[in-house]
Amino acid sequence: MSEKILILDFGSQYTQLIARAVREANVYCEIIPFNKPFSYDGLKGIILSGSPFSVNEENAPVVDIRGFNDKLPVLGVCYGAQLTAKEFGGRVDKSNKREFGRAILDHKEDKLFNGITAHSQVWMSHSDSITALPEGFELLATTNSIPIAAFRRTSGNVHPLYGLQFHPEVYHSIEGKKILRNFLVDICGCKQDWTPASFVQETVEQLKQQIGGGHVIMALSGGVDSTVAATLISRAIGDRLHGIFVDNGVLRKDEFQQVLDTYKQLNLNVKGVDAKELFYGELAGKTDPESKRKTIGKLFIDVFQEEALKHKEVKFLGQGTIYPDVIESVSVHGPSMTIKSHHNVGGLPEKMHLQLVEPLRFLFKDEVRKVGLELGIPADMINRHPFPGPGLAIRILGEITEEKVKLLQSADDIYIKALKEHNLYSTVWQAGTILLPVKSVGVMGDERTYEFTVALRAVTSIDGMTADWAHLPYDFLAHVSSEIINSVRGINRVVYDISSKPPATIEWE
Repeated sequence: MSEKILILDFGSQYTQLIARAVREANVYCEIIPFNKPFSYDGLKGIILSGSPFSVNEENAPVVDIRGFNDKLPVLGVCYGAQLTAKEFGGRVDKSNKREFGRAILDHKEDKLFNGITAHSQVWMSHSDSITALPEGFELLATTNSIPIAAFRRTSGNVHPLYGLQFHPEVYHSIEGKKILRNFLVDICGCKQDWTPASFVQETVEQLKQQIGGGHVIMALSGGVDSTVAATLISRAIGDRLHGIFVDNGVLRKDEFQQVLDTYKQLNLNVKGVDAKELFYGELAGKTDPESKRKTIGKLFIDVFQEEALKHKEVKFLGQGTIYPDVIESVSVHGPSMTIKSHHNVGGLPEKMHLQLVEPLRFLFKDEVRKVGLELGIPADMINRHPFPGPGLAIRILGEITEEKVKLLQSADDIYIKALKEHNLYSTVWQAGTILLPVKSVGVMGDERTYEFTVALRAVTSIDGMTADWAHLPYDFLAHVSSEIINSVRGINRVVYDISSKPPATIEWE
């Protein structure tokens, strides 16, 4: 990447939102813990994030803002603004009350506020306030409750230095992204040339250099991340990528063959391994969710390793790791670049002495989708809902049997197809069917039945961290219920899950 913005993370829940807003402006950025050393090569500016800390706490995170500003433009957001004020000799005090929620911004003319309307709505979330600006700083904006909502350094600096007490990155700051765009383009001079097409071109070249004449082995799941990562690697090295797609017996209905057909269409060198019976045998009798997850994870590694050992020439392991996995694995108080175990192919690099190839490790999910479309991957695969790694095993409560899997596959297939036919699939973030360990009495014709119950689940979300239940039309739910009960022998009752996250989770196990 020729130019980038660096975001120093002080532990704010909103830091990823800053990065997403910067990327949406077609500017490349990276998040690093505030205490991690970095290079100024290619840097155009630095953003200081918010934090759960108070700048007045003894162990509050501190960075050399003056040193940064000697070299680059700097923008402090919330805690970043308070730290800036304090480090330059201003005053930050505990607010009389915690200021959280909407506020109306009144601002002066400045590059940072180009095109921003008077009385623009912004979002506050802080318990400290800047009560006095340092010498050589100018007040730029106030709100109805905050006397110092934005400021800039006016003396002793070669490059601009700004502070915002509010959060421009959140949805409720109506023109916040425009403010960030002004900082990126008008103040930092970013070219806004980071696009899916440029990412593909640069990444393929980087992969060619990293892999050279080597071979890469990669586990594929049929999901967006692994498919896009494999396609990028394949663009760089062709058939020297060896993909393994394992049928663990708990995939969606007909998914194994459908995915293999798509991989063939994409000219990916992928081998399908039918291991259903092995997985069913090991899962027999297991009802604990964590036990089921661990069994599937261990078996997958065993099957993958057995296939990988057939390729003695392989020196690299491809993975579809994406940026949220990396960020969540980095502690602000002790940087650690360990990817979370359920995103990693557990233990494989250590066991097999392979070097990791992770072409998506700096992309957010929505960016992965855009890159996938740029690569020509079919839209129906790119826009698929997230699907859990353990598959239908954690949507079958209780013991897994082949009979239960087929029941759930059939019911889920009816539900997902109906969502697509009624143009509802793209309006929800994730949908699925859960087979409950509950049988109830029903009536079909003149006969009484005693069959299983399924729960339909559909949620709306941005990133899966929080989610609301999707308000699907009653007539649609009635149609799906009727179709499932009439078509799937063994299910006689359908319920709809109206729980949000939190307190519930998206999956039931």
